[in-house]
Amino acid sequence: MTQVYDHGGGVRSLRVPIPDNPLGHTLVHVVDTGRGPVLIDTGWDDPASWDALLAGLAACGTAPSGIHGVVVTHHHPDHHGLSGRVREASGAWIAMHAADADVVRRTREARPERWFAYMAAKLQAAGAPEEHIAPLRSPRPRALPGLSPALPDREIVPGELLPLPGRRLRAVWTPGHTPGHVCLHLEEEHPARLPGRGRLFSGDHLLPEITPHIGLYEDPEDTTVTDPLGDYLDSLERVARLDPAEVLPAHQHAFTDAPARVRELLAHHEARLTGLLALLGTPLTPWQLAERMDWNRPWPEIPPASRTIAVSEAEAHLRRLVKLGRAEPVAGSDPVAYVAA
Repeated sequence: MTQVYDHGGGVRSLRVPIPDNPLGHTLVHVVDTGRGPVLIDTGWDDPASWDALLAGLAACGTAPSGIHGVVVTHHHPDHHGLSGRVREASGAWIAMHAADADVVRRTREARPERWFAYMAAKLQAAGAPEEHIAPLRSPRPRALPGLSPALPDREIVPGELLPLPGRRLRAVWTPGHTPGHVCLHLEEEHPARLPGRGRLFSGDHLLPEITPHIGLYEDPEDTTVTDPLGDYLDSLERVARLDPAEVLPAHQHAFTDAPARVRELLAHHEARLTGLLALLGTPLTPWQLAERMDWNRPWPEIPPASRTIAVSEAEAHLRRLVKLGRAEPVAGSDPVAYVAA
């Protein structure tokens, strides 16, 4: 596998592996600036991933100690995981949207037992069977791997240019995959003079061949009912209007014609919502709906942690259908079941 790809115009990408994950790797982008390289995402916090990042930076003629800053598209560990190590090695700043910074802060501050109790309650409310919930009720160690991601020290403000000397990189808020996901629009002529407006670092928001997970990231103390799928669909249309010459995502490969890819994703989600309405001809809880949805493998083969993620996505779709008036909760059901309106 090629370790480094030069996209021209002072932009390179590095493949940083994700352990035991079918995605394979995160594309960490290196953007040259007047104060030194800035990373867009950093990869998973794992020794092999760190070694790959070191090797990639060396191939670019730099090292972690030379990094000026880290711009995090969203808080997931395959994007934000190594940010703390990069900052320790270089003194670089870390920038993130405030909504995802709040998720990081809650993750760091929550005691493991409180987190497991919250997850157990959410799954019980979604109709999960007791055998799935029971492990969350068992005693757990005092600390859990991955629950202390680095706190960012700068805020990414949507619509504003990031302070990168010699570059025009503008933040575009694209919630849905996470509440604080951002894309970064490099408002500079494409080196190959492709038609369109600059280049877009799209994180997980816009990928060439796969659809990102749409789930729930909520403050346990906040009772606001969110609509992450609606947020995602609105964000897709906002990105299509930018019409970048090229999209540089965090997974798979670079591609062109962002508006066409957005149209595909909008059609995919409309077809999925229509399919879910057919399933809701009889009342179903979020867990029962997830069992019947199409995934990349049969439900019995999906491991427990991934089933929890699938139920979160099912609930996100249910919320969208309810908001559109196409589905409704069944009065008096416990756990709450939903039916087509």
